[in-house]
Amino acid sequence: MAVRIVRLGTPRHPDEGLRIGTVRRPPRGVPKEQFASQNWYDVWYPVLSPSVETMAVAHAAQTDVQWNAFRRKFRAEMSASDASRTLDLLAALSHKAQFAIGCYCENEAHCHRSVLRELLAERGAEVV
Repeated sequence: MAVRIVRLGTPRHPDEGLRIGTVRRPPRGVPKEQFASQNWYDVWYPVLSPSVETMAVAHAAQTDVQWNAFRRKFRAEMSASDASRTLDLLAALSHKAQFAIGCYCENEAHCHRSVLRELLAERGAEVV
């Protein structure tokens, strides 16, 4: 059992399980009833996405210093009670169930899902 960190919209891994979209907005131009069948996500959960302001910091980041500023800001957001409890829950579930969380970004290294991967691992999650 484990949590996978994925790019939304990509083909699913056979052992992936439920796919959770940790994005601020649903995919554009896709009818809601097709989100799962088109491999976007089964459940939309924006609690684990950066705020609009923090997302702007990430999109503007062109240097390591700027990217690290985003990481600090996003980590601070994830320490809020709802997000923090959600991360604790997902970390615990990763030992009992298979599921995936993801975002649209092509490059995980410059995506909030890289920070989510770290935060889950820090909480003892089984991460693939």
